[in-house]
Parts: sequence; C-alpha cells; structure tokens
Amino acid sequence: MDRALYIAATGARELMRRQDVQTNNLSNALTPGFRAEIAAQRTAPVVGGPGLRTRAYAVESTPGADMSPGAMMATGRELDVAVQGDGWFAVRTADGGEAYTRAGSFQTTPDGMLVDAAGRPVLDPNGEFIMIPPDAKVQVNTDGSISTVPEVDRVMAAQVGNLKLVNPPAAALERSPDGLFRLRDGGVAPHAEEVRVAGGMLEGSNVNAVGTLVEMIAAARHYDMQVQLMQNSEQNQRAATQILSMS
Repeated sequence: MDRALYIAATGARELMRRQDVQTNNLSNALTPGFRAEIAAQRTAPVVGGPGLRTRAYAVESTPGADMSPGAMMATGRELDVAVQGDGWFAVRTADGGEAYTRAGSFQTTPDGMLVDAAGRPVLDPNGEFIMIPPDAKVQVNTDGSISTVPEVDRVMAAQVGNLKLVNPPAAALERSPDGLFRLRDGGVAPHAEEVRVAGGMLEGSNVNAVGTLVEMIAAARHYDMQVQLMQNSEQNQRAATQILSMS
C-alpha cells in the first residue's frame, strides 16, 4: 500500500511540474517570437530491490519546443523585424556566446548599438555588433540588410549593417533557460542568405492561450485524482492496521 502512495505522490509532483510549464507558456502568450514549450510524461520503472518491476513512476519532461510560426503583426516601427518562414536572428549572450531568437523587437542603445528587447547585442554575419548612426532613419530590407534613408534624398540611402540570419535544422536546436535557442553541439550556426525578413512587423507568440488553459485545467483534475488516490491509500492502511490489531 505504501508503494501505491509513493506512486500517487510522484504523479502529483510531476503534474505540478507540468503546470509550471503550461503557466510559463500562458504567461508568454503575448511575447513576440515566443515558442511554446512542450510538456510530456514518460514512465520510469522502479529500479532496486527484489521482485519484478511491477510499478513505474510518471516523470514529467520537456522534450522540445513547438516550432510552428506565430501570427504576423504589422507595427509600422522601423526596427521591428519578423522572420518570414524558417530562420532565426542571432544575438550575443551575457556569457559571450551566440544564441538565436525569433523576437525581432529591436532598439538602439545611446551609443547606437542595435540590441534586442532584453538588451542583448544583435549580430551581423561576421559575429560583430551592428551600429546605427544617431538620429538616422533606417529601414530593414528583406535580405536583412539595414539602410539609412535620408529625409531629403532617398536615393542616397546607405547600408549600415546586415542582420545575421541562420536556419539550422529544428532538431539541432535546444531551448535554454533564458528562452533563447542554441545549437545542441555548442557550435555556431552559419549565416543563411536564403532567410527573408519583413520590416515593420513582428511575429507573435505561437502559444494557443485557450488550448493551454484547457490543458492546465486537465492537469489540475489529474492532480486531484492523484491526491484522492493518496487519501484512499491512507484509508486502506488504517483499515489494515485495525485488522492486524484485532488479531
């Protein structure tokens, strides 16, 4: 009976972890470029001790992320950029590494460096930072190049930078705790010239808010079932103790 109690307690614990994943997804339903994290359970047999493996624990895992695209939203802002189809932007992380994101809500620092919404520098194909001239009107072209557009003579537009756009296989990417994606082998993805972007637009989150809320309700009900199983196990133990005390 105590084994059934442990299994039920493990199931309740893992369902709480699933709720954490779903809560994080729901909280990012409006985050540009967010990729929903997939929650799945797997069975883990009880190892150790005599006898056959007649019981298994349920273990929550996050095998990957949903790579389906989010809805495109027109903003009209010159530094808002969305990837069209497959592809990623490259940014420099705090540890000096390179990571990839679909969030293209860029801005400039006081010294003109192009950064993402979290302040991470946006990279060019050479892995260098992109500098935007102060007080310059810019436009992002479909190939990822960034040009200044003079207010008087638009013919005199000059290219000031180029976004590094990568397109590694989805299986080669893994999500990091900071929400960014990195190559599983720890390498750096090469620049992909075939990737196209759209200026003045953002890609929304691919989280289905209604579907995620339904999954959270289902997980809560399954949690209640595990708690009920623990209560039943406790009642059975009490009944068994009373029977043994009478003998």
